Amino acid sequence: MQLIRDWLSRQLGNPQIVSLLLLLLAFWLTLTFLSPVFQPVFAALVIAYLLEGPVAVLERRRLRRGAASVLVWLLFYAGVIVVLIMLLPQLVRQVTQIVQEIPRITAELQAWLLSLPQRYPAMFSETQMHGLAGELNINLAALRSEVLSRTHLLGVGVTYIVVYLILVPLMVFFMLKDRRQLAGFGRRFLPQDISLIRRVWADVDRQLANYVRGKALEIVIVWAVTWLVFELLGLRYAMLLGAVTGISVLAPWVGATVVTLPVAAVAYTQFGLGSEFAYVLIAYAVIQALDGNVLVPVIFSEANNLHPIAIIVAVLLFGSLYGFWGVFFAIPLATVVAAVVRAWPGAAEVSAGTQGDG
Repeated sequence: MQLIRDWLSRQLGNPQIVSLLLLLLAFWLTLTFLSPVFQPVFAALVIAYLLEGPVAVLERRRLRRGAASVLVWLLFYAGVIVVLIMLLPQLVRQVTQIVQEIPRITAELQAWLLSLPQRYPAMFSETQMHGLAGELNINLAALRSEVLSRTHLLGVGVTYIVVYLILVPLMVFFMLKDRRQLAGFGRRFLPQDISLIRRVWADVDRQLANYVRGKALEIVIVWAVTWLVFELLGLRYAMLLGAVTGISVLAPWVGATVVTLPVAAVAYTQFGLGSEFAYVLIAYAVIQALDGNVLVPVIFSEANNLHPIAIIVAVLLFGSLYGFWGVFFAIPLATVVAAVVRAWPGAAEVSAGTQGDG
């Protein structure tokens, strides 16, 4: 116990460590307890962070920050509006269709499961397949109910969506235009010496910028390529399955495995166990292989230096805590933890900091 007390005394005697811990605590409390209130702010921060790169490029080309912010902001939201007008109606239509088709898909999958004991009696028993078929029915029925309830909530929450559509773009604009003033305002609440915080942030910012912007680009590319390939193969719900495949890259390995199930289910109910079914699965496997082995190395110029187990644990942990945004930022949050560990002062630095205060 004395060893632990001595270690805590040394660490907490360094004001830089205390400042970093208080900053991380404030960040965690905001995420945990004020997340619903600040969700529009978080969404605006993400978008502003994505757009900071183009604004910085225009600034380096001698364009004033205000003009660069206006130009990038207008181009981004004009592109978003065009994409929504072109793609959203088709996406909503396919979601509605697949929800209505869930009973038929369920029945066909159950029939296939129940036929396995007759085809392969040595491998599958009727009791096992009946139990699995019943479980599948329960799960898909619950899924259908959940989707329908959320669709209803979406209709009820039109005002909330409109608020998002107005507030988030405004916040993004001012975050871009007044970035230096906002940073200066936040600096007033930090201690004089923030070299440790600067070290952590430099490490996090380098990898976070690479990850967030790269991941957004990866989602768009995978979505578009999957949509096009599935359309060429004649697969139904190509737009929806492409969107799900694109979003699945947020959770490496886990997302690709999970999305295989709906892709295979739709292909089986449409084509059966024929050559078209095989073509769909092969095409999906090729897309995943190209994403992991070609696209990711090209887009992500810097590795996050995280072990695959650490990434999976981060996705599961932060996803369970913060939902979609937790999954999206699982790797960046894990990167923050890793950056803090790397920048944490050693025993000599802590002693020097404590003596310097004295």
